[in-house]
Amino acid sequence: MLHKLGFKKQSKRQETIEERKQEAMKHPVPKHVAIIMDGNGRWAKKRALPRIAGHHEGMKVVRKITKLANSLKLEALTVYAFSTENWKRPKSEVDYLMKLPEEFLGTYLPELVEENVQVRMIGYRDTLPAHTQRAVDNAIQQTANNSGLVLNFALNYGSRAEIIDAVKQVLNDYKSGIIKEDELSEDSFSRYLMTGQLNDPDLLIRTSGEIRLSNFMLWQLAYTEFWFTEVLWPDFSEQHFMEAIEAYQKRSRRFGGV
Repeated sequence: MLHKLGFKKQSKRQETIEERKQEAMKHPVPKHVAIIMDGNGRWAKKRALPRIAGHHEGMKVVRKITKLANSLKLEALTVYAFSTENWKRPKSEVDYLMKLPEEFLGTYLPELVEENVQVRMIGYRDTLPAHTQRAVDNAIQQTANNSGLVLNFALNYGSRAEIIDAVKQVLNDYKSGIIKEDELSEDSFSRYLMTGQLNDPDLLIRTSGEIRLSNFMLWQLAYTEFWFTEVLWPDFSEQHFMEAIEAYQKRSRRFGGV
């Protein structure tokens, strides 16, 4: 049943990551991969550690997967770092999560610059703490001219709110005469979304065994291939990422056709 839902049991492969990467690059790789990074808290609980320990460990995985995605020549990697619903969590956990972008970017920004990675963000920036905004803004500015992988942080992001805001902007532009009714299409509406400069994800990965979208990119994921794994995010490895890429390459994407 799990296999039908997109789960894949981990297989013992003898090939190195480099060998698997070179083989995968002989075939079309997804241009844009989105990841719902789930399971940090459960990872910590299994080890009798505070939840923030899981978030800290998960931060290291983002770095590792970013490097691999960049070496595979992906165009974009979007990671769901904090949702608009996550403010409901305990204040101590939220406060730590708001420090993570500062810690991650403060530690790895020189490496991202060297790797030619461009940092972007989708989400509601103005309601983030000032120190979080400064860290993200600095990384965006420092990497603005990079031409490699776009590392796109979904931070304080919620898809329903994004869609409603896009509809409001369309209505305002319609009233102002900027757009006419017959000019509104799926493509033109997509440009009003926070991801307007990016292609829709080709592949969505969700860790920890949960099978739901959790208010993530609801419009953009309409024809995305889904890949679920029971692996908790801090345990997610380069091998798991390659499994997802390899599974994607075996699928036939028909976009509603035959």
